[in-house]
Amino acid sequence: MRLTAYTDYTLRTLMYLGLNQDKLVTIHDIAELHNISKNHLMKVVHQLGLSGMVETVRGRHGGLRLNRTPEHINIGEIVRNTESDFYMAECFNPESNSCGYAPSCTLKGILSSATAAYLAVLDTVTLQDLIKKKPTLSKRAANTLKLADIPIQSE
Repeated sequence: MRLTAYTDYTLRTLMYLGLNQDKLVTIHDIAELHNISKNHLMKVVHQLGLSGMVETVRGRHGGLRLNRTPEHINIGEIVRNTESDFYMAECFNPESNSCGYAPSCTLKGILSSATAAYLAVLDTVTLQDLIKKKPTLSKRAANTLKLADIPIQSE
């Protein structure tokens, strides 16, 4: 299973906000750290705002902040809300399934169980679990952000 870029950006945004709970953060800050498009992040942040996970503050000194505490943000919930589907194979989509084995295939059930197990693991993880050990920045990210308080990874 592979997460979409949208889900990846959502998780990175939440982690950044969780690590910076003491201040308002801008989309520019997050985009710079992760070297990703501000336009994509605007969509992510908009959805996070609609979901109530993130509070957006408008204005000259505006920005973003978590609207829930990190221990109340469940990663399984985030992944379910950001992924468009969990089709592991063609047979999961009844509209495009052309597999000749479909009527008697046991693989679909096995893949369904694997997906359920994957999500069950994510359901045990909160944002707090992801940020409790402050991540190490790559040299590129550290140079971009010039942050002295986050350790830099040797490359």
